Amino acid sequence: MCVNDVRGEQKPEEARKGNVTYGIDDTPPWYLCIFMALQHYLTMIGAIVAIPFILCPALCMEETDPDRSNIISTMIFVTGLITWLQATFGCRLPIVQGGTISFLVPTLAILNLPAWKCPEEEILVAMSTEERRQVWTSRMCELSGAIAVAALFQLFLGYFGVIGSLLRFVTPLTIAPTVALVGLTLFDHAAEAASQQWGIAAGTFILLTIFSQCMTNVNIPTLSYNRDSGCTVAWFPLFKLFPVLLTIIIMWAVCGILTVTGVFPPEHPARTDLKVNIIEDAPWFRIPYPGQWGAPTVSVAGVLGMLAGVLACTVESISYYPTTARMCGAPPPPLHAINRGLGTEGLGTALAGLWGSGNGTNTFGENVGAIGVTKVGSRRVVQFAAGLMVLQGVVGKLGAVFIIIPQPVVGGLFCVMFGMISAFGLSALQYVDLNSSRNLYIIGFSLFFPLVLTRWMAAHSGVIHTGLEALDAVLQVLLSTSILVGGAVGCLLDNVIPGTDEERGLAAWAKEMSLEAAGASDDGDTYDFPIGMSLIRRWKWTYYLPFMPTYEKGKFTALFIKKKL
Repeated sequence: MCVNDVRGEQKPEEARKGNVTYGIDDTPPWYLCIFMALQHYLTMIGAIVAIPFILCPALCMEETDPDRSNIISTMIFVTGLITWLQATFGCRLPIVQGGTISFLVPTLAILNLPAWKCPEEEILVAMSTEERRQVWTSRMCELSGAIAVAALFQLFLGYFGVIGSLLRFVTPLTIAPTVALVGLTLFDHAAEAASQQWGIAAGTFILLTIFSQCMTNVNIPTLSYNRDSGCTVAWFPLFKLFPVLLTIIIMWAVCGILTVTGVFPPEHPARTDLKVNIIEDAPWFRIPYPGQWGAPTVSVAGVLGMLAGVLACTVESISYYPTTARMCGAPPPPLHAINRGLGTEGLGTALAGLWGSGNGTNTFGENVGAIGVTKVGSRRVVQFAAGLMVLQGVVGKLGAVFIIIPQPVVGGLFCVMFGMISAFGLSALQYVDLNSSRNLYIIGFSLFFPLVLTRWMAAHSGVIHTGLEALDAVLQVLLSTSILVGGAVGCLLDNVIPGTDEERGLAAWAKEMSLEAAGASDDGDTYDFPIGMSLIRRWKWTYYLPFMPTYEKGKFTALFIKKKL
């Protein structure tokens, strides 16, 4: 009985921290921070290296262009900057912010416009090096401007607290098609890369399946040192933490052996020496900077198209914040932290566009999962990881290493990664009643119709003629972006077709996404700024700002509502 009483009086903070090794506010020793940060870096790199393999061909870049490595270095550099900013002054959760597949869907729609389609291959081959560079840099500048301007929407949405008013429309039947179509739309690129050598591609996704699903409980003995017990043998969950990295290394080695033994003929896409000149041409040190490919250009079609990627990332990040807080022993994130997190993500996407990464930023689900596996949720570890990313982004030859991964290996990774993205979107359906014919109709139509429409639009570029060239381009991009069409259809049908809250999954979804305005003052200052809080608390005007730790719900909107006399 006494034991029960003690447990009943256990503080909420102690209950949360009971299952984590290092909580969000804990600071591990610096040497442990380095190794734990390296783990986050390696987890992130497996996802981010896939993006240039789709982006660069769409930009009309040569496979052997050394600037490919500079693009991936820029992505990693910006990832480090935004991750540090988010963990330190943003939502203050230990999350990694980096390049995302979600932006590839509108990117490909924009680059499929008549003005940005790649010239015929014989024309490209006849161009000089400088002319070829002008071709892809002009397209990169168009993407950079579109991403930076579209990101201002997310920045406004977050910092001005608009998200609280919009959450009632962002239902599971809106999230499911929006996120699922990110993966489904890109299946052509997975097929194109994998079909260059199906044996290597199959070996890649078979190994990845074995490591990530069948061997997660297999631990490897490693030596570890403890001040109290000295050198001991520790069992390390290698396959659970690094399945992607292990798969790449093994299949890369297999391709190397088949290259050396002459099994792959010259110029075969699976050869490991096909793009080795990229490493030779890449500089040792290169600091990415804004406008490095030229001044960003802005068009209405590009901005509206990129808004689809921004909306998809916003929806995805909202679902990650409460999950991450639970995993790292933190109190539930208050509304001001979520507002600030989304605003900072928008700021990060704008910086990524200006820096010329050709992509935006989003919360990495892989790193959220790593926190759950390792039980290390320290904010300091993620800040160390951000430092490693910035350092790697400056060392050009490290970025070049990832570009020369054989294409069939990347194709095998795509088969799994794109499928997982689709599955993550479909997992939102756990909240709705799947026995309801209403819900099945919305799910089926919002998934199938966007694929039909966008594939037809891609095959009939220039079919829209309104008399205004700018409007034609806008409609072409919007109707070619599956995640926008799917999300809009799902949202419209779910909010128009009659259905109960339980049927639509709103009751269960509200419990998952319950957002409180005030922070958990009894649990410390987890979501407060690391500096200047005493000054902020004295300034009463900060109580009106939705992104400040002192924000009081309703005060900001009350400024715009006339008081009745």
